[in-house]
Order: sequence, then structure tokens, then C-alpha cells
Amino acid sequence: MGVPTALEWLGSCSGCEIAILNIGEALVPIITEALDIVHAPVLMDHKYFGQCGEGVTLSIPEATVGIVTGGVSNHEHLEVLEEMRAKCKVLIALGTCATHGGIPALMNGQDRASSWEEIYQTVTTDPGAKVPNVEVPAPLDRVYACDEKVKIDMQLPGCPPNPELIAEVIVSLLENRSPVLPGKSVCDTCPTQRQGKGDVDRVKRFITNAKFTPGAPIDEMRCLLEQGYLCMGPVTAAGCAKRGAPSCISARVPCRGCFGPVRKDGNQLLDMMNALASNGIDFKSVVDRRSLLRFSGAHGLLRPSKKTAVKED
Repeated sequence: MGVPTALEWLGSCSGCEIAILNIGEALVPIITEALDIVHAPVLMDHKYFGQCGEGVTLSIPEATVGIVTGGVSNHEHLEVLEEMRAKCKVLIALGTCATHGGIPALMNGQDRASSWEEIYQTVTTDPGAKVPNVEVPAPLDRVYACDEKVKIDMQLPGCPPNPELIAEVIVSLLENRSPVLPGKSVCDTCPTQRQGKGDVDRVKRFITNAKFTPGAPIDEMRCLLEQGYLCMGPVTAAGCAKRGAPSCISARVPCRGCFGPVRKDGNQLLDMMNALASNGIDFKSVVDRRSLLRFSGAHGLLRPSKKTAVKED
């Protein structure tokens, strides 16, 4: 009999679930022998209120391990998350949406009421439409990371997370040991050449390729940040590399920050401004500085701009 395990997805895109499948052959013995999956909407038809709807309150089976993906953006998400916390001895937040808000938390930088109106009342496609308020979960005031609402025992960010690290977390729990996870930044795991400050003092838009020799090893390319591109490697947690260079860097593309901040309570926006300054690049040349929080806008970091905020009735 395997370890009772419950899986849930909140405000997510299912990319984290695909990442679990991408563990590959190593996943087969984990699922068939090590884990006893008692609840997983993505895999099985288990109803929150009983198979025939006879329940009065939302209920999830008790489990030793709980894995939650996605952020918390409406009251249903919150109710499900709280039930997972109540029924699971160990609760894991998987993916950057769950750990730091992810892409959905970009809405935190806008006024909520006006944003919903723009989404549902698009004049060019659906004139006269209204924001639904019947039989749909009411939105929260903003998008929250899971640990803002309940106690989380372990966090594994990534958009999507690294399948190898997901396997390591699961196996470590089964073996009753601490998981071996990266504790450094993307820069610390990047093999590109660092030559010091270059002759670039403004951020380049990534509309032209970086300088590198096609076909040459990645360690022969100069650091993209030193080339003037907005590479967020210095302020982003490592973990995306799969037996080599970080994923974006491998494609000769600047890191976008999808694994969230290196420091537990880090602010990628402020930390990146410091990183630019230390490389002799004017941080004011970043056109949209708030977009640096595109993956980590929860925890109150991304708020509506005072210039664009609209007062709600």
C-alpha cells in the first residue's frame, strides 16, 4: 500500500501536471507502488460533495502528502486549499503560481473591478455582456500565493517546475529525508562568460539576437546581462537546468524569472534594479519595471498603480 496522496489544482494552466508526467519512466513505480492517489481532479472523478452530490460541505479524503498547483484567486480556490491543508499532513506548493502568484498575479497590478469589466465586456466582441455573478466563484481582492492563506510545508517553484526536482521531492518524502534542491541563482548555474562591465549602459530590447557563434558551446557566449539584455538570472532561483545550462540561456534567450526570487522573501523588481546598476546599466532604461514581477506578483508585491486605479462603488 502506497502513501496516501492528494493532488489539487487551483488557478492554474495544468502545466505543472504535465511536468509531473514529464518525469517519464521513473514516474511509473512512484505511482504504481509508492503512492496511493486518493484524490486528483486531473486523473479521477472524485466529487467534492460526494459522488451523487449528497454532501453538505466540500470534502477531500485524508492524505499523508498533498500537492497543490496554481494560485488562489477566488473563493472556491481558497475553500479547496483550506480543505487540502486540513486533510494533508505534508502540503507541497508546486509551481510558481502556487509559490509566488505566477502569471495570474499580473492582475494584481491593475484595478480588479475595471479589469473584470474589460475581460467580460469587450465592446468589439461581446457588447453588452456583464460580469457573471451567479453560479461562479466570487473573486478575491487579488491573486494570492498558497502560503499567504495556509501553512505550506514545502515549495517547489517553476513555470513549469523541473520534472527531476519534482521526482526528488516525492522520493525524499518517501525516504523520510530532506530533498536535495538548488539553493543558488540562475547566474550561479550559468556557464556563459563573465567579462565585467561592458560598453552598454542601457537595457536592450530583445528584438535582435544576442552575440554568439551558432553551433558553439554555450560557455563561449558572453553573459547576456553584460551584453545589455534584461536577463533576470541574478535574481531568479535556479532549478530550470536539465543536466546543463539554464533552459532559457541554452536557447540564447535571457532568463525571464519564472522560478521566482532567489531569497525566500525577495523582491525581483528591486533586486534586479540593483543588478543592473552593478553592471553599469541605467535601470531607468527598463520601459516597464513592474513587469519584472510577472511571475512573483503575490505577497503584496504587485499593486494597482495610483495613476490607473479606479475607485470601486
